Amino acid sequence: MQIVANGIGIEVDDRGLPGGEPLLLIMGLGMQLVAWPEELVQHLVSRGFRVIRMDNRDAGLSQGFDHLGVPNLPLAAMRHLVHLPVGAPYLLPDMAADALGVLDALGIPAAHVCGASMGGMIAQHLAARHPQRVKSLTLIMTTTGSRRLPQPGLRVRRALISRPDGKDEGAVVRHLEQVLKVIGSPAYPPDPARLRQRLQASVRRAWRPQGTARQIVAVVADGDRSALMPLIEAPTHVIHGVADPLVPVASGHDLVKRIRGATADLIDGMGHDLPLQLLPRIGDGIAANAARSTSRA
Repeated sequence: MQIVANGIGIEVDDRGLPGGEPLLLIMGLGMQLVAWPEELVQHLVSRGFRVIRMDNRDAGLSQGFDHLGVPNLPLAAMRHLVHLPVGAPYLLPDMAADALGVLDALGIPAAHVCGASMGGMIAQHLAARHPQRVKSLTLIMTTTGSRRLPQPGLRVRRALISRPDGKDEGAVVRHLEQVLKVIGSPAYPPDPARLRQRLQASVRRAWRPQGTARQIVAVVADGDRSALMPLIEAPTHVIHGVADPLVPVASGHDLVKRIRGATADLIDGMGHDLPLQLLPRIGDGIAANAARSTSRA
């Protein structure tokens, strides 16, 4: 369903009993709410959660910002490299305000929050700036953005800046398959048929590379969030793949070190994805962390 959050149209999927513990899931760069696997959603609903997925602005079926133009990514990267300010059409705090607006529109005073990759960056802003609205915080394969942390290697960077060899659905799906092969979990390779089916459904739902470009610049402009970490009061759980080639596991260690009382599940063989085999473990980690907020209260 489409709701108005923070003054813009945001697509939301709301599952589970209305009286269940609200859990807001925030997905990563260019990804849609359907990137949260149905199996994970059902697992969390069975644990008593009211699971709320959202398309970030400029992604999926949420409002786009094409009127702001396509950013110059090489220029943004160069300015970031030499420590110059990076201008962006919008910022990650704006996207955190969207997430807060979703809770407002649904009449939810406080929720458990889980963010993956860029979604974890947005969740950091939400938890640090609005601590009374976040019951617990789970951060999956994400980072503070500190420049001291290891960065992805050349092969990963090349995969990320590559483009489909055509505009038709088949070309886009093949492109996404290749990217996910580079950044995915070496110990948990996906079933090719299942992966292709999910990617086809995602591309048919929405394919918005210009929106992804604007989100990239928002991430680059956000810089280092390390100073926000001491402001996070919610019980925090960090889930990170030891084999993550896009956001190396050092970023997970860094989050645990900087957020007071944070716990961690560092998973051998996991890369930068949500493998089917690990969904029960991930869901149980989210639930256990949510229970920490109940016991603290």
